[in-house]
Amino acid sequence: RVPGLVLALLLLLCPPLTPACPAACRCSPGEVDCSERGLREVPWSLSTNTSTLWLGYNFISVLGPRSFPPLPGLRLLSLVHNRLELIHSRALLGLGALQELDLSHNHLTVLTPETFLPLSSLATLNLGSNRLGELEPEVLGALPQLQALLLQDNPWVCSCSILPLWRWLSHNREKVREKSLLLCRVPEQLNKYPIMAFGDESFRQCQDISLSPEYYISFFIIGPFSFIASIFFCTFLGSLVVFYHSLRRESHCWRRP
Repeated sequence: RVPGLVLALLLLLCPPLTPACPAACRCSPGEVDCSERGLREVPWSLSTNTSTLWLGYNFISVLGPRSFPPLPGLRLLSLVHNRLELIHSRALLGLGALQELDLSHNHLTVLTPETFLPLSSLATLNLGSNRLGELEPEVLGALPQLQALLLQDNPWVCSCSILPLWRWLSHNREKVREKSLLLCRVPEQLNKYPIMAFGDESFRQCQDISLSPEYYISFFIIGPFSFIASIFFCTFLGSLVVFYHSLRRESHCWRRP
């Protein structure tokens, strides 16, 4: 019994150990600053009590699956001025309490709808100064609590493919910050033209040529069937013509003296 009592007393007197601060970072209660440390990946030895994480001005280029340890209390994450080109669909798992995410000044070209799916509490998203030419509205639709969105200084391709994004922006104007900085880059005749200045008439041609999924389904079903049917019809018609000429030739032969 004595060793058990001694162990219990030691546990009461010694507070539980907290994870050490990553060697390359500076830590204070609830905040970890790993900016300008030449990092190429996210440090793993982070306290679960971390509420603010600064990872800006490093060399992180890819966020792979589960790039972060579970951080249930993380509210702000900054990855500004890195070399991010790819964010895996499972990279942000464990960050469900995140409210502000800054991904500006990176090299992102594509974001999938699954990218931000774990961030159900995210209110502010900064995607400015990347290399985004298009952005699917489903990417933003995965953020039910989104209140502020920054998309400035991206090389937007203002073709028919940007119509879904334009519709989303038009219906969520109160969420879009720096609207005047959303400028077209391509095509050349629309270079620096504000996306928000477009109207419904600007996309009239796109709406006219847009086809429903049912059309494509019927096309792929009816198309091959009609092609095969036309071959059989032509073969049948050709056979009739040959048969007719054969009958005429035989009747002509019988009429000869």
